[in-house]
Amino acid sequence: MLILSVAQRRELKARAHSLNPTVMIGNAGLTASVLDEISRTLKSHELIKIRVMSDDRAAREALLQEICTQLNAGAVQHIGKILVVYQPQETPLLSLPKRKKGKPLTKKQLGNKG
Repeated sequence: MLILSVAQRRELKARAHSLNPTVMIGNAGLTASVLDEISRTLKSHELIKIRVMSDDRAAREALLQEICTQLNAGAVQHIGKILVVYQPQETPLLSLPKRKKGKPLTKKQLGNKG
C-alpha cells in the first residue's frame, strides 16, 4: 500500500475535486472483475473516484483498504460513498506536442511600456 504525505494528499484532493466517479462497486462487492477494472482505470488515469453503493461506512472503509493493498495504491480520500484512489504512473505518458507560439505582442498590446 502506498503511503501519501499530508501535502501530497492535499494536492491530490484538489486535483480530484472536478473528477466524476469512473468505477462503481455494486451490491456484489469487490469482485475480481471490478478490481481488474479499477486497475485498468488507474493505469490510464492514475487518480480516480470510485462510487460504492453500500450504506455501511465500515464496509466502505474496508473496501478502500483492500483496493489500496491489492493494487499498491494510495488512499487519498473517503467522503460518503466516494473513494479517491491514487496510483502513480510507472512510465510517464507520452508528452503532447508543444503548441507553436503566436506572433509577438505589439507595443499597443503591451500597453506602450518601454
